[in-house]
Amino acid sequence: DSNGALIPLIIVPLWDAELAAAEVRRNAERGVHAVCFSEIPPHLGLPSIHSGQWDPFIAACEETDTTINMHIGSSSRMPATSSDAPVAVAASLSFNNSMASMSDWLFSGKLVEFPDLRIAYSEGQIGWIPYLLERVDDVWKEHRAWGGVADIIPEPPSTYYYRNVYGCFFRDRHGLESLDVVGEDNVTFETDYPHTDSTWPHSREVAEAMVEGLTDEQVHKVMRGNAIRMLSLDLDH
Repeated sequence: DSNGALIPLIIVPLWDAELAAAEVRRNAERGVHAVCFSEIPPHLGLPSIHSGQWDPFIAACEETDTTINMHIGSSSRMPATSSDAPVAVAASLSFNNSMASMSDWLFSGKLVEFPDLRIAYSEGQIGWIPYLLERVDDVWKEHRAWGGVADIIPEPPSTYYYRNVYGCFFRDRHGLESLDVVGEDNVTFETDYPHTDSTWPHSREVAEAMVEGLTDEQVHKVMRGNAIRMLSLDLDH
């Protein structure tokens, strides 16, 4: 029971990284440690995270323990195969932008440059994460020289995932069955309220079904503990 508590998620002026940084710091002083950001900024006509132009914003987030939250569709488009494909196709592929974005961040060098930064993928689900980690590590091992990351990514990219990244899910049995790879410290349950995909008003029942078979410690992390850490909440447990 939240006892009516609300946890804010701020928006910032994406047209100016310095203004965005100032807004992050202003809200951190008020106890807010979560900010919206685009999963793939170039889709909005904005610089990529590789450009360096977001560094003031990223630095402010690291400095204030503010988690960068990227919701599916936050780059103004959803994955689709064609304009006449049923909406069900895009709905089924909704995790694709999160997967692309995580690849971007893991190879950007920003998680090396800003080692205490936290990023999170809202509504991105988690079942795809094990293969992505396997793939990015393999690319780093076999192709980092011609792949353009030998000088900026000193360790396997999965290293930075486990240290800096959170995945969020609501219905993802496969992801929880792979929790040993996804990371029990790297995932949080969400309800997606009030979207059409939301588990509300049956969120508790869905959550209990999802974590069936996990240890009490794992359930606590996935349902509460990881979120407290991710959002820098003033709670004991």
